[in-house]
Amino acid sequence: MKIKKTMMNKSILLILLFGHQFASGQQTYVFTKGLFVNGVHHYGREALYIDTVAWQLYNQVLQKPEAGKTAKQDSITNRIRWTSVTADSAGVFKSRRFGAGGYLYLTYTATRQQNVLLNIKGNSAVYFNGVLHAGDPYGAGWLYIPVTLKKGLNELYVRTYFQTSAAIIFPEKPVMISTTDSTMPHVVLKKQNGVLQGAVVIINSGLQDLKNYQLKSIVSGKTLLTNIPVIPAMSSRKVIFNFDAGGISSTGKYDCGITLQNKNKSVDEKQFILEAVDSSAKYSTTFISQVDGSLQYYSVTPQLNGTKDNAALFLSVHGAGVEAIGQAKAYQSKDWGTLVAATNRRPRGFNWEDWGRLDALEVLNLAKEKFKPDPQRIYLTGHSMGGHGTWFLGAAYPGNWAAIAPCSGYPTLKDYGSADGKIPDSSKDVFEQMLLRAGNQSDVISLANNYKPFGVYVLHGDSDKVVSVNYARQMKKLLAAFHPDFNYYEYPDGEHWFGDQSVDWKPLFDFFKWHTRLADTAVNQIDFTTSSPGISSTYRWASILQQQHPLQYSNLKLVRDRNQHRITGTTKNIHMLQFRLKDFGANTTVTISLDNSDTISYSTVSANDSIILQLKQNKWVAGAAPSLNEKGPQRYGTFKEAFNHHMVFVYGTAGDNKENEWSLNKARYDAETWYYRGNGAVDVIADKEYSLTKYKDRGIVLYGNSNTNSAWKGLLNDCPIQVERNKITAGDKVWSGGDLGAYFVWPVKSSFITSVAVISGTGLKGMQAASANQYFAGASGFPDFMIYDIDMLQSGAHGVKMAGFFNNEWKLDSEEFKLQQ
Repeated sequence: MKIKKTMMNKSILLILLFGHQFASGQQTYVFTKGLFVNGVHHYGREALYIDTVAWQLYNQVLQKPEAGKTAKQDSITNRIRWTSVTADSAGVFKSRRFGAGGYLYLTYTATRQQNVLLNIKGNSAVYFNGVLHAGDPYGAGWLYIPVTLKKGLNELYVRTYFQTSAAIIFPEKPVMISTTDSTMPHVVLKKQNGVLQGAVVIINSGLQDLKNYQLKSIVSGKTLLTNIPVIPAMSSRKVIFNFDAGGISSTGKYDCGITLQNKNKSVDEKQFILEAVDSSAKYSTTFISQVDGSLQYYSVTPQLNGTKDNAALFLSVHGAGVEAIGQAKAYQSKDWGTLVAATNRRPRGFNWEDWGRLDALEVLNLAKEKFKPDPQRIYLTGHSMGGHGTWFLGAAYPGNWAAIAPCSGYPTLKDYGSADGKIPDSSKDVFEQMLLRAGNQSDVISLANNYKPFGVYVLHGDSDKVVSVNYARQMKKLLAAFHPDFNYYEYPDGEHWFGDQSVDWKPLFDFFKWHTRLADTAVNQIDFTTSSPGISSTYRWASILQQQHPLQYSNLKLVRDRNQHRITGTTKNIHMLQFRLKDFGANTTVTISLDNSDTISYSTVSANDSIILQLKQNKWVAGAAPSLNEKGPQRYGTFKEAFNHHMVFVYGTAGDNKENEWSLNKARYDAETWYYRGNGAVDVIADKEYSLTKYKDRGIVLYGNSNTNSAWKGLLNDCPIQVERNKITAGDKVWSGGDLGAYFVWPVKSSFITSVAVISGTGLKGMQAASANQYFAGASGFPDFMIYDIDMLQSGAHGVKMAGFFNNEWKLDSEEFKLQQ
């Protein structure tokens, strides 16, 4: 039945403020008094970070804050002190200093031990009684973290992010459904109105894992039952459920009731709204992501007068804070194509890099399959952060597009993101340079030659105060030096958003309409640059399979003469490449000459032949395809690559109590952060539950060392980096002590596509030094491995012992890493 209008329940201000929608009698404690200190930490889009409070906490020298007490002393005369702060009438702590590396200290005295929910907005992280938990930097309000109040004093160190509010919620029951962050599709009449999939959050503040639970959905009298995965104790997880919309036959809003049950017994119930639209309306559709098995969505602006095969397809990537459905609604339907808007996994997500990039590619592939567009008429556009996404995705995948159109965007985070701690290119520190190298894929300025094959339309308001028009002018100047086919327009007096025409600009779509992507058979010249074959390896009929030096820029310039049956060209930083010879036909002798090397002749047997070329002793020779156990497009590193292929977090249980506690807490923290930043869901399991067979071809994130995590031996026994209690070995290098930490990646030998990411330490201090999860920051640079000690939290790069990349055979190579001198 359609939903009936009802009077809004006039709940107390606290419930409105913190947005929770649990039982009406829920008790909430709002923090209004605290202490604040700024200038004590520095986090950014990088592997390095500095945090004086964390360093003091881990070294057990953190003194209880008091007003006027010194938190950090930079010099004899410069002391940074704690000051008293009070929340405003809405319960919000406000200070211009909150964004300047600050901590807010809060306390709560409990009369007894009990499990509660922590809800903080406007923070990047929080230590609750010394345990690190995820933050809500964008103030979304739907992050409810189960924590245990101990009897007596409970301490919170909140890493602030501009405006901050904090509350403790006392749940009336330990297991609940939260619908404030649901992922739901539209019901589209006559198109998308059968069995559909949605996702809601299950909060488990109990001490037992939730196993064998189900979600029952009821929509217009139709009931479906869905088994849900395990929800570990003291955690939450976003879970997928099925619902049957077959009973909906008209547009409007409908109740969807869901019941969480165990052994047919109801545990919690919720209702929320479904929206049914007709087939001409903008709508959202859900899909299961191959990244982590979670439910994601994309939105569609349908083609005017119905979808037609071989029409155009427009991929639109949104700005920060914008939902994909809002992006789709900004466009009017076009009579010559369909527009799809990906999500970047969240409204802010990953800047369209890393997992945002994967989301865009997943949506593009799903849209191609669903709408069957003309492959020569696929276009890319986006606004603000999506403007950056357009520059980045356009440069990374130049073979995909007929034309691109960045709107009000910045080209690279190296400049625009400098306030977030990005390492400057001018850095002379060898370790900082290594981290810059790990993030080379983000520097679209260095990839600009990849724009040459397609048209580029640049649109920017000339009065933009959010993303300066100078970024557009920078790209105009860059393109003017080499690009034969770009258009540039500054909208007079246009601010960052000057109405829907900020994206739905007729001259932009006219420009698209004039452009088609050339077929591969018509492309005889290639000028292609990549920083990593693991991100982008192929342009048309040529692929870069391996580099000489991982993550340095590789360039391939080729000329193909089909009449002369010849390929000539030059290469830079390429060890192995592949040419597809389909367009030469069968029974043809093809000659290849690269870098003035000896000419290679190859006689094709069929029209599907390819040739592999390898650089040996500075000469190109015909070779065999590299083993899939070596580095290649299917698996190339870096550390962050393992967070893919439906990854699983494996915490250690073989250590002592404190080591095991760190491992579980760190896995929970990463799962919380992955959910918040990436709308994600991940299996968190103990080492004794893991097996290569059960989790075949799934990425692995392992917490602990060879003594504390029993899964280590089966996954990492042949790795040249070994971490045990009080010692790290990397080849012939050895470091001793209990305060050493490490991040590194290693291929799973029973798979050709997956890797294990290791977050490790030689003792509790070393493990704690590895606690930050900056790898979830979009475009942050992490090499294959990085070894450091706890003093990195005080001295940054000076605390790093070793960092770099494995070679193509996954071996340590002195040319590819740096050591502390």
